[in-house]
Amino acid sequence: MKVNCFKAVLLYLLLTCFSAMSIADDSGITNLKQTSKAFSDVAKKASPAVVFIQVEGTATAQDNVLPSPFGNQSPFGDEFFRRFFGDSFPGAPMQPRSPGSQRKVMGQGSGFVFKTESGLLSDKAYILTNNHVIENADKITVTFNDGKEFSAEITGRDPQSDVAVIEIDAADIPALNMADSSELEVGEWVVAIGNPFGLSHTLTVGVVSAKGRTSVGINDYEDFIQTDAAINPGNSGGPLVSLAGEVVGINTAIFTRSGGYMGIGFAIPSNLAMSIANQLIDEGEVTRGYLGVFIQPLTVELADMFDIENGKGILVSQVAEDSPAARAGIKAGDVIIQYKGKDVVDVGDFRNRIALEGPEKKVELTILRDGEEKRLSVIIGALSSDETAESTSSDKAGELGITVRNITRELAERYGVNLTEGVLITDVQPGSVAYRAGIRAGQIIAQVNRETINNVDEFNKAIRASKKQDKVLLLIKTDTISRFVVVDW
Repeated sequence: MKVNCFKAVLLYLLLTCFSAMSIADDSGITNLKQTSKAFSDVAKKASPAVVFIQVEGTATAQDNVLPSPFGNQSPFGDEFFRRFFGDSFPGAPMQPRSPGSQRKVMGQGSGFVFKTESGLLSDKAYILTNNHVIENADKITVTFNDGKEFSAEITGRDPQSDVAVIEIDAADIPALNMADSSELEVGEWVVAIGNPFGLSHTLTVGVVSAKGRTSVGINDYEDFIQTDAAINPGNSGGPLVSLAGEVVGINTAIFTRSGGYMGIGFAIPSNLAMSIANQLIDEGEVTRGYLGVFIQPLTVELADMFDIENGKGILVSQVAEDSPAARAGIKAGDVIIQYKGKDVVDVGDFRNRIALEGPEKKVELTILRDGEEKRLSVIIGALSSDETAESTSSDKAGELGITVRNITRELAERYGVNLTEGVLITDVQPGSVAYRAGIRAGQIIAQVNRETINNVDEFNKAIRASKKQDKVLLLIKTDTISRFVVVDW
C-alpha cells in the first residue's frame, strides 16, 4: 500500500514538473514573439520614411589617387569606404591617374524624412542625412521603399557636426518623429535602418552601448550614441530608431580594425541633429556659441594641485582677450563645474553645450577658484565663420602625407593646443614620409626651412619652394617641446 502511494505521489510530481516546464517554455516563446513583433512594427512604421541616397559628383585626381576596379560605376562610393576603412577599403583604386584630371564619382548613403519644428509642409519634404554623404554632390537622387524616385537639392549642410538636410518637391510623404535623445538609456533596444552596400532598406537590431562619446575623432563636434546594431558603409545618414518608432540618432560611422563591422557603431543624437537641422532650414547655415576659453580635462594630478576634492569639472588653461569669458571675469586656473545649473561632465560635453547655445544669451557658470565656489554670468558670443573655416593644405602637403589647417579657437580647443602661431596638423597618413619622420596630428608646424609660418598660404608657398631640394626642414612644436625634423621628398 505504501509503495502504491509513493508511486502515485511520484507520478503527480513528475506530471506537475513537466506541466510547469511546458508553461515556462510557452511563456518564453510568447516573450520572444512579442519582442519579434516589436521589431516588425518598427520596420513597418519607419521604413516608408527611409530613403536610399545616390550621389553623382566630380573629383580632381591627386598624385597617387587611383580609380576603382569597378570603374566609374562602382557600387561603393570611395569617400564612404575611406570613412569606414581608411585607404585600404574593398575596391580601392588600382591604377595611377594624372594629377588635376577630373573623374566622375558615384556615392551612396541613407537618409530619412523627418518632421521639422514647423511640422510637415504641403509642397516639399525635408530629409536628414550625413554631410559626408552629399558634400561633393552634383546630382542627388533619393529612392523610397516603394520604388518612387525624386531629385533632391541641398538645403544646408554642416561639416563640423556631419549633419545635412536635403529637400524634395513632394507632398504627403511619410515622416518620422524625432525623439528626445537625452531620455535614451544605455541598454535600450534600438533599430538601425539603411542601405548598407546598396542593399535597400536593411534593418539591424542592437542596444545602446554608451552615450556621450566625445573623443572619437570623427567630427569637430561629437556627442555620439554608441550602439552594437550592425552599421556598415551605406548606412550613413539612416535613422537609429527606438521601439516606439521615433528617431534617436543618425547612423554615422563604425569603429573597425578588420575592415568590417565589429560591434561598435556611432550615431549623432537626435537632439543635436535637430538643433543643427532647424538652423540649416531657417538660415541655411549654423551659428555656434562662443565663450573664448582654452579648456582641458581635470586629471587626478591636476585636481590635487588645484586642491579640488571631488575631481569634477574642467580646467581653464587660457582665456582669449576681449572674449565673452574674459568680460565675465573667467581666469586661467578656474575650474568650471556647472553650466546653467548642470554638472560639466567633460571637455567635449562642455564644448557642445556652448556651441549649441544661441549668441547673445545670458548663461550662468559655476566655477572653483582658490577653493571657493563662484557664480558668474556670461553673455555667449557668436563663433565667426572664419573660426570654423576649414583651411586645408595644398597637394604639396599631400605629398608629405599630412593635412594642415590654420589655427582657430575651435581647432585649438579640440586638439588641446595653446599655441597661436604656425599651422595645425590635423591628419597624418600612416606610412607616409611625415609619419615615418614621427610627425603626428595635433602638432604645430612653426617653420619650413627656417622660415616662420603663420598660416596655410605661407606653408603652401614654403613647401612649393622646398621641392627644388631633396629634403625639407620642419620645426615641429607642441605645448611642451620644439624639435626640428628633416623629411625626405
